[in-house]
Amino acid sequence: MTGGSIRNAMSVDVEDWFQVYNYFGVIPRDAWETLDRRVEARTDEVLELFASAGVQATFFTLGWVAERHPALIRRIVAGGHELASHGHGHELVVQIGPERFRADLLRAKRLLEDAGGVAVTGYRAPTFSLSPSLTPWAYPILAETGHTYSSSVFPGRHAGAGDAEILPWRPLGSSVLELPMTVLRLPGRTLPVAGGGPFRATPQPLFLSALRRVNALGRRGIFYFHPWEIDPDQPRIPGLSFAKQFKHFTGLRQMAPRLSALLHAFDWARMDEVFAAELADPGSSLPLAAE
Repeated sequence: MTGGSIRNAMSVDVEDWFQVYNYFGVIPRDAWETLDRRVEARTDEVLELFASAGVQATFFTLGWVAERHPALIRRIVAGGHELASHGHGHELVVQIGPERFRADLLRAKRLLEDAGGVAVTGYRAPTFSLSPSLTPWAYPILAETGHTYSSSVFPGRHAGAGDAEILPWRPLGSSVLELPMTVLRLPGRTLPVAGGGPFRATPQPLFLSALRRVNALGRRGIFYFHPWEIDPDQPRIPGLSFAKQFKHFTGLRQMAPRLSALLHAFDWARMDEVFAAELADPGSSLPLAAE
């Protein structure tokens, strides 16, 4: 690996192709059971990619997936990866409110822990829909339900995120550590350096250069992607706008080889290992980075 001494965090958001927020309003939730489930086979391909590169990662997994594919959850854990929560039903935190959020967390945690046989303490909100300003009630509920960290804020991406910290921090005095997605602040803009659609749409050399810059600043990057992003043959459902089609399907065929190259270009580990020091010190003060 050529990324230097900085270890970055590799993560996967485990959801099926029809659960992507792009399809909300196009594919009804009550139709999910009728659709071709592809998440298990694609996640197995992800596990093979990681094994080939000698990388262990964090799998933020829907309880909905664990309920239907418990053997997949066991394979994730057997591979030495961290099992974490993506909630149960892939509903936006800003829309469901405190009580439904608590129920969603508890249901996902129970299903994941029952299937994996390990404690689940990490959480990532669907579509990064948790916000310290819009959902301040979410952090006490995360703590109450046994979660020690969240990786749910994308600085500069969502309304209400404001000037979210770009380093690990504890919002609103919470014991829950927030691990925000990686951005690079440039004059007049904030560049996402965290994976997903921007990774597929950005020339590979440019993305690698940006992540190296993040590491040169002494910061650890957090990368994420979904199993459906290495599935160029997934079904295409009518009704998506051109913008959403572009966002969803761009770069799918090149994603697996690009991901393989990325895995070998930097040093990667699980979220709980990369941020072990911060997680071990719940009283620490974590300042905002300067770039």
